[in-house]
Amino acid sequence: MLPFSEAAGRNQSAIAGPLSRILPGAARVLEIGSGTGQHAVYFSERFPGVYWQCTDLAENLPGLQARIDQEGRTRLPDALELDVMSDGWPRVSFDAVFTANTLHIMPWDHTPVLLARSATLLNPGGCLAIYGPFHDAGVHTAPSNEAFDRSLRARNPAMGVRDAVQIQALANERGLQVEADLALPANNRILVFRKPAAAPT
Repeated sequence: MLPFSEAAGRNQSAIAGPLSRILPGAARVLEIGSGTGQHAVYFSERFPGVYWQCTDLAENLPGLQARIDQEGRTRLPDALELDVMSDGWPRVSFDAVFTANTLHIMPWDHTPVLLARSATLLNPGGCLAIYGPFHDAGVHTAPSNEAFDRSLRARNPAMGVRDAVQIQALANERGLQVEADLALPANNRILVFRKPAAAPT
């Protein structure tokens, strides 16, 4: 049986709307933390001109690859192992980096690395899109997110809903410009960052 995420099934259509405005028609996309692969399959069907590269930790690759083999073989390349804190990032460039519901699971010190590595990998004019729950300067935007934050920290003190204001500041420091902060259903958001286009010569 393939791994399954109810959350991914619920949010994929909501995420697709913003992605349709962000992604160029023939984009190369790197997904960080592809999980069950449901997003990858859905978005590769929704955006047939997009090359969607899945990645995840080694322990999650078997289930992810099984979904690709069963549901996305004609559209998706094999998944790649990627630990954000390792040197195993792809050596090629991408038009976009996408990650969903990962920052609150990863320890906080992974976030600056993810931002820096994304800035390096992106082509000029490329974008980074981060989906999930966020708070703003420590203030939660909904009681459900505050409760979720408490439950995460009870499971593991290294987890927790992250601060959008802090992420935006870190992204700016790493050469990524804040483009949008989009509200989505269930008190989730997409933070969009853009790597400046190359100056004309």
